[in-house]
Amino acid sequence: MVKNGPPGNPETGLFLASGGPPEPGGGRFHHPRGSREASGLWGWRKTALPEVLIGHSHHCYIDHFGFAEDRTFKQRYLIADQHWKKDTGSILFYTGNEGDITWFANNTGFMWNVAEELGALLVFAEHRYYGESLPFGNKSYADAKHLNYLTSQQALADFAVLIQHLKNSIPGTETTPVIAIGGSYGGMLAAWFRMKYPHIVIGALAASAPVWQFDNLVPCGSFYKIVTEDFKKSGIGCSETIQNSWAAIKRIADTKKGLQWLSNTFRLCSPLKSTTDVINFREWLRETWIYVAMVDYPYEAAFLQPLPAWPVKVICKYLKNPKLPDRLLLQNIFQAVNIYYNYTGHASCLNLTQTTTKSLGLQGWSYQACTEMVMPMCSDGINDMFEPQKWDFQAYSEECFKTWGVRPRPSWIPIFYGGKNISAHSNIIFSNGGLDPWSGGSVTKNITDTLVAIMIPEGAHHLDLRSNNPLDPISVLQARLLEVHYMKLWLQQHKRVKKGLK
Repeated sequence: MVKNGPPGNPETGLFLASGGPPEPGGGRFHHPRGSREASGLWGWRKTALPEVLIGHSHHCYIDHFGFAEDRTFKQRYLIADQHWKKDTGSILFYTGNEGDITWFANNTGFMWNVAEELGALLVFAEHRYYGESLPFGNKSYADAKHLNYLTSQQALADFAVLIQHLKNSIPGTETTPVIAIGGSYGGMLAAWFRMKYPHIVIGALAASAPVWQFDNLVPCGSFYKIVTEDFKKSGIGCSETIQNSWAAIKRIADTKKGLQWLSNTFRLCSPLKSTTDVINFREWLRETWIYVAMVDYPYEAAFLQPLPAWPVKVICKYLKNPKLPDRLLLQNIFQAVNIYYNYTGHASCLNLTQTTTKSLGLQGWSYQACTEMVMPMCSDGINDMFEPQKWDFQAYSEECFKTWGVRPRPSWIPIFYGGKNISAHSNIIFSNGGLDPWSGGSVTKNITDTLVAIMIPEGAHHLDLRSNNPLDPISVLQARLLEVHYMKLWLQQHKRVKKGLK
C-alpha cells in the first residue's frame, strides 16, 4: 500500500500529513496542502513478465449496485496456466490493488513459486481506475462524479464477476476452488473478498493488510512507533539523529542563505524558496523514512526504489551521531536519503514530488483516502522520531473537499466489513512482518482456528509474497510453508464438501 501521498499498497498496500494511508504505499497527496495535479493520470508501465503470462480483458458494469447506470468498461486481468491441473487443481486469484497489475504480478513471486505444488491457474485482476482498467477512459479522473465508482465494494464485485466469467469461459474451471491472495491494500481486499463472497473464494491470504487501521480500532501512533523501532534496532544513534534533524532544518531554513544551503546540500532539483517549500521538504523526508522501513528487505530489491539489502541498516551507518552541529548532522541526513533515491548513482538531482515507483496509482489512492479509506495516523515526537502531528479529522476533511469535492466517511469501512467483530468468518490468513509499519493496523494474533495470524519477525511489507531468495530469513520461509499448509487444508475441505454434495 502506498502512502497516500501516506496502506500499498498496505504497497500495499500506502500519507496525509496528519495521517491517512500511504499504499502500502510518491507523487503525494498532502494534508492540509494537497494538489491532485502533482500525481497526474498515469498509464501503465510495460515491464518484463514471464512469457506464459497472458493479458486479457472483460466487460464489467461500472455500477454493480444500481440499475440506472448500465454502461460497462474493460477490466484487465492476467493469466498463467502452465502449472494448472485441470481436474484436481485450484485457482490462485490476486486481488489487484492501487496500481498497474503487471507491476504487482512481477512482485508477487510467491504465487509463481507455489503454482506447481497447488496445480494452480494464476489470475491477476486489475483494480478499477488503475492501470488500463479505466471506467471512463481519459475522463476517469476528471471529477468526483466520474470517480464515484472507485470503491472497495465495486472492486470486490468486479473480482466476483470476473471469476464467474472465467468459470463460464474456461473449460474445466466450473468447480475449481479459488483462493484469494493480496498484499497491502490488495491484502485487505483479499480478506474482505472472503468475508463478503465466501461462496466464490474458499479462503484468503491477506499479507500486510491493515484492516484495523480505521476509526480508533488501533492507536493512531502505532505506525510511526514501528518505523522508529526499525531505525532504533538498526543502529545506535540512528533514530535520534533523524529526530534531531527536524529542528536543525527549521533553524537553517530561517534565512535565504540557509534555504540555498539546504537545496545545494540535498541536491534538490528545485531549490527551496518559501516556508511551504520547507514544509514539503520535511514531509518528503518523513515519507522517505517510512518507505525505507516498509521495504527493509534482506536482499537487493527495486520494489519502490532500487535499494541495497537491509537498507535501514545501510542508512543508519550515516546516522550514528545525533549531537553533531546542524550542518554536519544534515549532511549525514543527505547521505542517508541518497541511499533511497540514488543507490544506482544515476540521479543528477533529487525530486521532492517523487518518492515511489510510477507504477502506483497515487492519484486514485488519494481519492480513496478521501472517501472510505480513512486511516488515522499521528506522531508525538516522544515515542517516535517524527515531528508531532495530531490526527485532525476536520482539517483532513476540509482538504479532501478542497481537492476532490467529497467528504470522507471514517466509520464506513468498519461498519461495512465488521471492524474487529469478524470471528464469524473463516479461512483467512493474516500475515505480517515485524518490521512493517502497517502491522500496527493488522491482525497479529489468531482470532479463531480458521482466522489465523502469521508473524514474520524479520519481515518488511509483504515479504512473504515475494519470490524465494537465498537470503530470505528462516522466519519468512517458515511463514510461506505455513501459508501453503493452510491452503492445502482449505482445498482438502472443499474436496470433501464437494464429494458430500454428490
